[in-house]
Amino acid sequence: MAKFNFRLVMPERELLAIEADMVVVPGSEGDFGVLHGHAPLISTVRPGVLEVFQGSKVDQRFLLVGGFAEVTPDRCTVLADEALPFETVTPEQLVQRERAAEQELADAASDTEKATAQRSLAVAKDLRRAQAYYAGR
Repeated sequence: MAKFNFRLVMPERELLAIEADMVVVPGSEGDFGVLHGHAPLISTVRPGVLEVFQGSKVDQRFLLVGGFAEVTPDRCTVLADEALPFETVTPEQLVQRERAAEQELADAASDTEKATAQRSLAVAKDLRRAQAYYAGR
């Protein structure tokens, strides 16, 4: 299996730069797999789990909050708003994130604050569902 260059980058730093066999990205229109030779693509990334494969096995997982993915035939770069190594995030942390977003929504005074809080709550719920789904895999 031919490898390709994969980079996972957040605004403040690069989290990962490796040669991978496959990466599965949580795209806004659904998960998509990237292999060497993939057609060029740019996609938004939704909250979910990104998987990095070495051979036929998942080598690493990351919880992503959102961002963009750029794919060319020989590389894939994910520019994440926030990315956390999957094994470092506990269900309790995600429940706390959801509670904080609910409180933020309850305290919102303006329409802009409400919209921001609703987005934060939706992201928190999506991350909790994704973590629960992938925790057993």
